[in-house]
Amino acid sequence: MGCEKPLSALWRDQFPVTREYIYLNHAAVAPLSLRAATAMRQLADDCLLHGSYHYDRWMGVYAGLRSAAARLIKAKPTEIALVKNTSEGVATVALGIDWQAGDKIVAFLEEFPANYYPWKRLEERGIHVEWLSIHDPLERIDEACRGAKLLAVSFVNYLSGHRVDLQEIGRICHGHGTFFLVDAIQGLGVFPIDVEACHIDALAADGHKWLLGPEGCGILYVRQDCQDAIFPMEFGWTNVARYADYASRDMTLRPDAGRYECGTLNTIGCFGLHAAIEFLLDVGVEHIAPLVQALGDQIAQGVTARGYELAAPRSTQTGAGIVSFRKPGADPRLIVHQLRQRGILAAPRQGWVRASPHFYISPEDIETFLAVLP
Repeated sequence: MGCEKPLSALWRDQFPVTREYIYLNHAAVAPLSLRAATAMRQLADDCLLHGSYHYDRWMGVYAGLRSAAARLIKAKPTEIALVKNTSEGVATVALGIDWQAGDKIVAFLEEFPANYYPWKRLEERGIHVEWLSIHDPLERIDEACRGAKLLAVSFVNYLSGHRVDLQEIGRICHGHGTFFLVDAIQGLGVFPIDVEACHIDALAADGHKWLLGPEGCGILYVRQDCQDAIFPMEFGWTNVARYADYASRDMTLRPDAGRYECGTLNTIGCFGLHAAIEFLLDVGVEHIAPLVQALGDQIAQGVTARGYELAAPRSTQTGAGIVSFRKPGADPRLIVHQLRQRGILAAPRQGWVRASPHFYISPEDIETFLAVLP
């Protein structure tokens, strides 16, 4: 009886990038999966040869993407809007809520700018923002959420790779009646997310990182019973219920998350992201998570043994696919350049080397990376 192939080897042919590189940069821009690239190429060829003759197929892909994204996070398709990127998703929520003097927001100092600037701007308008650290204990978050209108946090921190406990933070928010917004871009596609179990009210993520899709196409989830409380500030012809009737001047909003879609969608991106998410659903995110966690652990242990410092400690509960490390006197930009010359792609970030492998990267690839690390 033959040995069964490991999951990384089983799907490796979906990633031709492996023929030339050891790709450890999924936290920046991931390579497309073969399915995503094929879907986009087919749409481009169809448009080249037929223009919009098959427009009905485009509409089917929009619906299919909403459905696939909903399955990925255990939501309803009516709760999914198709957006350009995570920033647009976060900003839609930040701008769409009717803020009043005295309102309170809970936000986190270590956030990527997309989930930091919107709250700083509201702070400038007199809204109180209580700034916490992602490393604060849950008791501190619980205390801060008393009287808070909204809490916004990233599932996985873009720099340190620290993964927060969505279920516990969601429980806290739910208990205090605090709107729970998640920037999921660095975790969606790697770790399972259940928006119902985690009491998540809104979630945004772009497709070009761990979802293995294209840039410029993402998803925004807004819980059905929260949609009337978030007005679409970016307003165009497709926000309204009768958008297909060009002569209509009825501005009644669409009855679902489509109300946040302002105008023509990124069709070729939707083809790619739909295929990418369907691919991940086929593989099973529940199978991907332990593989990525193990690769991250392997990197963390390997760099520590070579005298590097980690940006954040790792555990089964807090580890993710991002591992950032540095060594006194070593220039991370030079290290990344030297790795690149060996066909190993990572990223320099704020004085750290950041490595971020996806599930199709093998443990042997990581050993090769560690062996050439200066």
